Amino acid sequence: MTAALQFLFQRLPPSLPQTQQAHAALLKCGTVPFDTRPTANLLALYAHHIRLADAAVLLRFIPRPDPFPFSALISALVSARLFSPALALFSSMLSLGFPPDPFVLPVALKACAALPSLPIGRQLHSLSLVAGISADPFINSALVHMYLKCRAVADAQLVFDRMTDKSVVTWSAMIAGCATHGRVGEALQMFKQMRTSGVQPNQITWNGLLVGFNRSGHPQETVLTMRRMHSEGFEMDEVCISSTLSAVADMESVAIGSQIHGYVIKAGLEVNSSVLSALVDSYGKCGRTEEMVRVFDEVGSVDVGSCNALIAGLSRNSRADDALKAFKEFKAQGIELNVVSWTSTVACCSQNGKDMEALELFREMQAAGVDPNAVTIPCLLPACGNIAALMQGKSAHCFSLRKGILMDVYVGSALVDMYAKCGRIKDARAIFDTMKTRNVVSWNAMIAGYAMHGKAKDAIDLFLSMKRNMQKPDSITFISLLSACSQAGLTEEGERYFIELQQEHSIIARVEHYACMVSLLGRAGRLNEAYDLIRKMQVEPDGCVWGALLSSCRVHNNVRLAEIAAEKLFQLEPENAGNYVLLSNIYAAKGMLDGVDRMRDIMKNMGVKKEPGCSWIEIKNMVHMLLAGDKSHPQMSQIAEKLEKLSVEMKRLGYHPSTDFVLQDVEEQDKEHILCGHSEKLAVALGLISTPSGTPLRVIKNLRICGDCHAAIKFISNFEGREIHVRDTNRFHHFKDGHCSCGDYW
Repeated sequence: MTAALQFLFQRLPPSLPQTQQAHAALLKCGTVPFDTRPTANLLALYAHHIRLADAAVLLRFIPRPDPFPFSALISALVSARLFSPALALFSSMLSLGFPPDPFVLPVALKACAALPSLPIGRQLHSLSLVAGISADPFINSALVHMYLKCRAVADAQLVFDRMTDKSVVTWSAMIAGCATHGRVGEALQMFKQMRTSGVQPNQITWNGLLVGFNRSGHPQETVLTMRRMHSEGFEMDEVCISSTLSAVADMESVAIGSQIHGYVIKAGLEVNSSVLSALVDSYGKCGRTEEMVRVFDEVGSVDVGSCNALIAGLSRNSRADDALKAFKEFKAQGIELNVVSWTSTVACCSQNGKDMEALELFREMQAAGVDPNAVTIPCLLPACGNIAALMQGKSAHCFSLRKGILMDVYVGSALVDMYAKCGRIKDARAIFDTMKTRNVVSWNAMIAGYAMHGKAKDAIDLFLSMKRNMQKPDSITFISLLSACSQAGLTEEGERYFIELQQEHSIIARVEHYACMVSLLGRAGRLNEAYDLIRKMQVEPDGCVWGALLSSCRVHNNVRLAEIAAEKLFQLEPENAGNYVLLSNIYAAKGMLDGVDRMRDIMKNMGVKKEPGCSWIEIKNMVHMLLAGDKSHPQMSQIAEKLEKLSVEMKRLGYHPSTDFVLQDVEEQDKEHILCGHSEKLAVALGLISTPSGTPLRVIKNLRICGDCHAAIKFISNFEGREIHVRDTNRFHHFKDGHCSCGDYW
C-alpha cells in the first residue's frame, strides 16, 4: 500500500479524484495525519487543485510541520487570488521559526504586489536581506515587480541596478513599469541599455512598452512604438493592436485607426474579442458611429466586451435611443450582460435626458440579480437629481450604505450633487462633512449646490476652506463661485475671483466664466461694462454669454443692448424661441408693441416654436412629468379645477396675469388660459391636491421659470401656507410666505 501511494505521489499531479482516493487509503492505514511527509504531500496536492479548506485542515494536523506544506498552501492561496490570507499564513510560518526561502518569498511578494501594499513589501524586502537571500534572481525579479505595482519606481530602480543577472523578463518589467508611470524618457533609455547589455527585447518587452505608454496617457508614443515594433519584424498581436487603437481613440485620429483596421482584416484578427472591442471603442471616440456599427455588425460572434463598447460609443455620440435599443436586443439574444453593461446604459440614459429610463433600468438591474457597484451609483444619482426623484435617490443612498461603498469619493460626491439638486442642501452638506476623502469633484459639487440655492456666502466660505485644505480649485470651481456671486449680487467679490482664477491659478477663462461675469455686471446695472467685457473676450462669445446680457437687459429694460445681444443670439441659435420671447418681453415692457408684433412674425415665418415646458414633481415615491398644455395626466381634471380656484384667489389678492409672456396672436382671455397651462403651475397644483397641507413641494423645470409663473407661485406659497421649491435651468427658487429667495432676479 505504502509503495503504491508513494508511486502515486511521485507522478505528475494526479487528478482530484485520485488525490481523494489516496487520502482515503492513507487514512485507512493510519498514515495521515501521523506521518509528516505523506501528509505534507497530500496537502500539496489539495493546494494544487485549489481545495484550500482540505489543505488547511491537513496543515493543522501535521505533527512536525516544515516549510514545504506552508509554501504549497501559500502558493495555492495566491493562485486563488486570496492575497491577504496568503500573507497571513506566511506570517504564521515565520512565527513558527521557519525562515523564508527563495521559493516562498517571491510568492509572498506577488501577493503583496497584487494588494498592493508597499509597507508589507518593504518588510519582505528587509526580511530577504536578514535571511541572506537578497541576491537570488527570482527574489529580485519579484521585488522589482512588487515595487512597480506599488508605484514605488525609485525603489524598483534601486533593486534593478544592484542585480548582477538581469533576464529579459526583468528588463521587460522595469521598462514597462517606467512607461506605465509616465517616465517616457527613462523607459526609452532603458530600452537602449537593454540592447547594449546584450539582452534582446522580445514580444513581451515591446508590448510592455507600448501598453505602458498608453496607460500613462501618451498616445503619440504608443503609436510610434507600434510602428517601430512592426518595422523590426515583431508581430502585431491582439495586445499591441488593442492598446494602439485605444491610443488612436484618445488622439481621435481616424486615419491611423483605419490603417490599423486594414491590418486587422488582413491578419484575420477581427474576430478576436479584445480587438473587436478596441475597434468599436476607437471609432466611437472618433465620432464615426456608422463605421463603429458596421464593424460590430460584420462580426458574427460578439461577446459582452464588444457589446459594452458599442453601447458606450452610441452614448458618447448622443445616440441614446440606439444605445437603449441595442441593450434590449442584447438581452433578448441571451447575451450575459454584466455590471458594466448595465452601468453603461444607466449612464447613457442619465447623460442624455432619459432620467426616467435610467431609474427604471436600475430597478431592472437589481431584479436581474446584477449587483450595482461604486461606478453604477454615481451614474444613477444624476438622474435622481435631474428630476428631483428624492425618494429614489435616498434608496440609492441606503443601498450604498448596505454595500459598504458609501465612503467611495465618487459615490459621496454624487450624493452631494443629488441632494443639492433635490432641494435638500442641508442633507448635501451633511454627506459632504462625513466624507473621509474629498477630491476637487466633491468640493465643486458642494459649492455648486450652494450657488444653485442662492447661498453665496456659504459658497465663498467653502471655497476658502477648500484652499485651506490644500485642494487646488479648477475651472469648474470658479464657474460655480462666480455663479453664486452673480445670483447674490456680490459684484466686488465676483470681480476679485475672476481676476484670481487667471492670475493666481493660471486658469484660462472659459466662456462660462465670462457668462457669469456678464450676468454679475448686468445685475448691478453695469450693462455697458458687461458689453465691453464681451467685446474684449479672448474666446468667441457663445449663446450663454449673449443670453446673459439679454437677460440683464430684460431686468433693466435696455432696448439698445438687448437688440445687439438678440441679433447675435438669432445668428447663433436661430431656433431657440426663448431669445425671441425675451426680446419681445423687453419691447412689451417699454410699450413698443410694433417690436412685439415683429418678434411674433419672425417666429411664425421661421417656424420657430417654443420648446415645450416640462416639469417633474415626486409624490409618494412616484415621479410625475407634466408638459405645458398637455391634458393626458390622469388627474388633469382635478388639476384644472385647483388652478381655477387658485386663479380666483390670486386675483382677489392683487395678482394680474403677465400676458406679455404669451406671444401667440390670441385674445387676452386665451392668453390667460395658456399661462395656466404652464408646466410648473400644473406640477404645483398636482402637489397641492396630492399631499397633506403644509407639506413642502419640490418642482423641477426644464426651462427658465417665466415671470408670470414666478409671480403666481409667490401668491400661492402665501395663501396656501406652503414652502414651494422650484428649480429651473438657472437656480433654485425657494418660495415662502409670498417671497422668493432670488429676490425677483433670475
